[in-house]
Amino acid sequence: MVPPGVCSSKTKTCAFCQCCIIFYEFNGIIQEPQILTQSSDHQGEILMRERKTTAKGMKMSRHISTGPSSFIPENEIIGAMPLSDSTVMFIDEEFSGRVDNLTQVMGLHPHYLQAFLRCHYYLLRMDGPLPLHYRHYIAIMAAARHQCSALVCQHVQEFEQIGVCSDWLRGLEFCPQRLRNLNEINKILAHRPWLITKQHIQALVKTGEHSWSLAELVHAVVLLAHFHALASFVFGSGVNPDPEVTEVNGVTDDLCPPAMAGLCTCHLTNGNQANGNPLRNPNTGSELEALMERMKRLLEEREDDDASEEEMFTRFEKEKKESLLVVSAGFVEEVVPPSPVARFVDDPSFGYQDFARHGEDNPPTFKAQDYSWEDHGFSLVNRLYSDIGHLLDEKFRTACDLTYYNMASHEGVDTSMLRRALFNYVHCMYGIRYDDYDYGEVNQLLERSLKVYIKTVTCYPERTTRRMYDSYWHQFRHSEKVHVNLLLMEARMQAELLYALRAITHYMT
Repeated sequence: MVPPGVCSSKTKTCAFCQCCIIFYEFNGIIQEPQILTQSSDHQGEILMRERKTTAKGMKMSRHISTGPSSFIPENEIIGAMPLSDSTVMFIDEEFSGRVDNLTQVMGLHPHYLQAFLRCHYYLLRMDGPLPLHYRHYIAIMAAARHQCSALVCQHVQEFEQIGVCSDWLRGLEFCPQRLRNLNEINKILAHRPWLITKQHIQALVKTGEHSWSLAELVHAVVLLAHFHALASFVFGSGVNPDPEVTEVNGVTDDLCPPAMAGLCTCHLTNGNQANGNPLRNPNTGSELEALMERMKRLLEEREDDDASEEEMFTRFEKEKKESLLVVSAGFVEEVVPPSPVARFVDDPSFGYQDFARHGEDNPPTFKAQDYSWEDHGFSLVNRLYSDIGHLLDEKFRTACDLTYYNMASHEGVDTSMLRRALFNYVHCMYGIRYDDYDYGEVNQLLERSLKVYIKTVTCYPERTTRRMYDSYWHQFRHSEKVHVNLLLMEARMQAELLYALRAITHYMT
């Protein structure tokens, strides 16, 4: 929402969302955006040019040799960004004419990118419960849980440009106690969100000098979940850091030294160059045909399957327990070196543990029919943080409904079954069950190498490697694998929000 009296001097009507958007120049100067007036075809050409300043001031991030992604050949990204007029205008406004690597990779799916940018911009720039510098610091805290230096450096730079409280960037011990109090729910949300209870909420909103209002807390929780999930996308898609974020003086230099500007964390393992030879399965043709045949058979069996409620529950429990066995080969040896972003991490030894663990008392299954995003989470978050519910819902729906009706070289294919299996498998690992879904379909549709990739990207994304990315769906396009990552990102974010918002609901009642 734009405060009354601001529009005349500090806003411009944006065709992207037909609402007034405040353009912040963080050094205190309001910079009017350059409005692109070319045709959509020409705008697509702008985004596909060489990485240099264009006639309209839009430039692409230059990476040392690997382009926007260390997993995806550069030409496949640059040649596939025919964005709409409104999206190009918004990118020019949001990024001051620069398209970063994350946006370029996500731009493989322009319709989703538009929904993402709307939500991302609203969370970080528009009027809301939290001040701007708090928002970027919370983004830093969230991304640091997964050692995502690309996101940490980006928001350290944003924070520096605001020009306040620069000492906070020295580490958590230098930021206010109020922000440090978020450490507990930050680590739990990032790694084991099912542990969040109303007691965690009560500890934050209790009366006192460092307390949070419910509106502020909801804003913070959405930011935390957003950047945890975004870290999954960054690592899962091999998104390279933007060299431009190192071009500021001060604290940023030791966090993102120029020597490391061209390296993604995924480069620290072997075989991660996009120009290298990916793993090839000699049976890729039969692999694709077999998957399509299984989809066809499952569709036919749905009509005859009259499974009882007990049987459906048994299938869920079986899939949940089998997820315990999904571990990447050599996982213990794949140690990510210490990172300078550790200064923003409290209790670094706290990490992901399986929801259902052998020989232990496990938390109860989260029943989606008792607390769902559509019926409960949406209304709560929208009530406490105006309009964000609509933007989140649009983003969730766009990722889940996105389809081009093809699979690899096959056209006219209904992929809804596969998309739902991917989304629900993530929720299954987080202990969330939909009683109307047959979890037996997951084992039929998701091969083991894909499950390993999903679990790694979702639960410990900093360990994702190019080898994992190449190990599944050998015949599929890179854009289809990026779509997988969009589904994993949104499923993870929604799972975190469901647990956090349920705890807030319990506190309120």
